Amino acid sequence: MASDALPTWERLRAALKEAQQSNNGGLGFHMWGTVVDRNGVAVAIAYTGDRLGDQWPGSRVISAQKANAANALSLKTLALSTANLYSAVQPGGTLFGLEETNPINTETVYGGDPKEYGTPRDYLTGRPPGGINVFGGGVALYAADGTIVGGLGVSGDYSCADHNIAWKLRHLLELDYVPSGVDPVVIPGKPNDDNIVYDIDPKTGKSASGWGHPECPGTTKEISLTLPTQYPIRSKGAASSVPQR
Repeated sequence: MASDALPTWERLRAALKEAQQSNNGGLGFHMWGTVVDRNGVAVAIAYTGDRLGDQWPGSRVISAQKANAANALSLKTLALSTANLYSAVQPGGTLFGLEETNPINTETVYGGDPKEYGTPRDYLTGRPPGGINVFGGGVALYAADGTIVGGLGVSGDYSCADHNIAWKLRHLLELDYVPSGVDPVVIPGKPNDDNIVYDIDPKTGKSASGWGHPECPGTTKEISLTLPTQYPIRSKGAASSVPQR
């Protein structure tokens, strides 16, 4: 059963467009966005363009995978973004093979009339997409009482830009009461979070923390480092409001 905190299709599309139109350091491409509830069932799938083909068609399913993965691998006490999974699933990593454990539900993600994809009538709505994605763009969703209520996935740009958009979108939806995360960057006075981690040694390819993500072109890294201060995660029980910028 979907939480009342989760966005409607209209709300998801409006907030996704707002997040996509901000500076995310990537290609500026149109995006797909998917929200799943705590049971992994899709509650809304939307895109930012005017028409279905304005964004990568393949990113519809990728966004659903990211939403499912972020929800499936996060808990009330610890959030893992899909960006945090990259290094752990490489050969020799602690989660090697993870992406093979929860296959995509091909019947649900490809069922129905393709002309209705990304609309309130998308066949995937009300059905579980399944799938595990292991690069940037998926984040878990937390309500004001600290309860994890589902996952959000976005796709359509560099994976690093996808992460930036997902973080901003979660903030706009006011579902970022994140309890803690694995990002080793500590900001005084703020809890740890599930921000993307850039600590892969270019010479060895190894992540210092074990949660690192490759860097992408453009200014995606610089922007991601500002996310915790410009779009800070909220504290459990705090008044719900979006700061003016």
